[in-house]
Amino acid sequence: MHAAEHSTRIIKTGIAEFDDILGGGLTANRVYLLHGTPGSGKTTLSLQFLLEGVTHGERTLYITLSETRMELLSVARSHGLSLEGVEIFELIAEERDLDPDSQYTMFQPSEVELNVTTRRILDEIERLKPARVVIDSLSEIKLLAQSALRFRRQVLALKQFFVGRDCTVLFLDDKTAKGEDDLQLESIAHGVISLEQLSPEYGSERRRLSITKLRGQRYRGGYHDFSIVRGGLCVFPRIVAGEHSQPTETAIVKSGLPQMDSLLGGGLTSGTSVLLLGPAGVGKSTLGIQYAAEAARNGQSSLLFAFDERVATMYERADGLNIPLRQYVEAGLIEVRSIDPAEMSPGEFAHRLRLAAEGENGRKPIKIVVIDSLNGYLNAMPEERFLTAQLHELLTYLGHRGVITFLVVAQHGLLGNSMQTVIDTSYLADTVILFRYYEAEGEVKQLISVVKKRNGRHERTIREFSLSDEGIRIGEPLHQFQGVLTGTPFLTVSGTGSGTASGTVSDTVSGGDVMSGPPHGA
Repeated sequence: MHAAEHSTRIIKTGIAEFDDILGGGLTANRVYLLHGTPGSGKTTLSLQFLLEGVTHGERTLYITLSETRMELLSVARSHGLSLEGVEIFELIAEERDLDPDSQYTMFQPSEVELNVTTRRILDEIERLKPARVVIDSLSEIKLLAQSALRFRRQVLALKQFFVGRDCTVLFLDDKTAKGEDDLQLESIAHGVISLEQLSPEYGSERRRLSITKLRGQRYRGGYHDFSIVRGGLCVFPRIVAGEHSQPTETAIVKSGLPQMDSLLGGGLTSGTSVLLLGPAGVGKSTLGIQYAAEAARNGQSSLLFAFDERVATMYERADGLNIPLRQYVEAGLIEVRSIDPAEMSPGEFAHRLRLAAEGENGRKPIKIVVIDSLNGYLNAMPEERFLTAQLHELLTYLGHRGVITFLVVAQHGLLGNSMQTVIDTSYLADTVILFRYYEAEGEVKQLISVVKKRNGRHERTIREFSLSDEGIRIGEPLHQFQGVLTGTPFLTVSGTGSGTASGTVSDTVSGGDVMSGPPHGA
């Protein structure tokens, strides 16, 4: 009973998010293959794994056949880490070790003598009796083996050597050999962890990891972005919305603008997503900021992601509209983050948002998030596939947390029927709020209308929308206009029920060209 429990003990890797992907950690006393191209982060992850053992009072051993002790210490210093407590066994292959005449076949007790390198590895493990071992790397053993058959036998012999010993082993491999050798290694190991480094056409390199095999353990599949920062690996687990489904009480969220709340049939429902759709400069971002400010006024936290606009510019714009954004930021109720998508992967962005939704570093969980804009998010990562699917998963997760998400989408063009959306995102959103420019009485004006709301009734009217130093103003429904969204508007003048003061007989007067058109994809 005790032996069975001992064999299934789970140990931590030193990276909490990585443990989460693994389903809690690694099963102790097993052999794992950690492979990836040079520079993908294998050495850094291995050092974190060993240092985690040191914190638990375990003996740990790093056997290096490719890097010197000084190189390892330099890597650790670059991350601000101390390798005190980690035994480093430096075993750089000598020239004579590469001579085929000096090689032996597989190790079998009492049958064949091990080659010098392998024997020294086993002697050191026998002497130290470590609980965690890293062997870096199998590529050097492959050179010593001289053939695929000898290499496989040598790795099997090493694995067999660890059976029955209280030792968890990471075999490192740099994937310099492709094809059958990789598959042979994967078949031998208890688990396989793959690290990748991608080089986009623009921006910094992107890294991701995946678990391709983990016997007897439930893990989160797929690719997970990670970055290497001072201190080690920062892993960003892929969000699976279904894992976070929980019953939440819905609430009606107000904007602080009575006319806006009327348009939405009383307000927005918590846990929903809202698409703010319209041409550039029409006021979409400002409405998102207004909702965040109103939430802050009620003591709730919000998060604004600025992809397209500098934070200083956002503050100046809010000041000019009499929205106390700066005041609420200083009070800690609103956080504004300027995002450089060329330096941040989609996985990292989603992870940062998840931490904010759950309440990080003692902060209150956010209730409103504004992504300004979705165009910046999508266009700045053109090589990333399946961003829309990832966004759908993210919105579902935020919905489970009761967060209202505003997606600002700028349409191409400013006039008439030329309006087009860079990507059809209307199906993602529970509510779609449409903004348009139109021309009347020699002036360019703006309008706002709610064209979709899944969870409840809403007004079908079109209202004038304007911005001034007094803030956002939403006017009465534009009953006097016909065809505002068609591109062929007419101004209907009536003395009864029209809100105008002229005449008692209905008359139809051309209102001029209206700079608006039907929403593309909305």
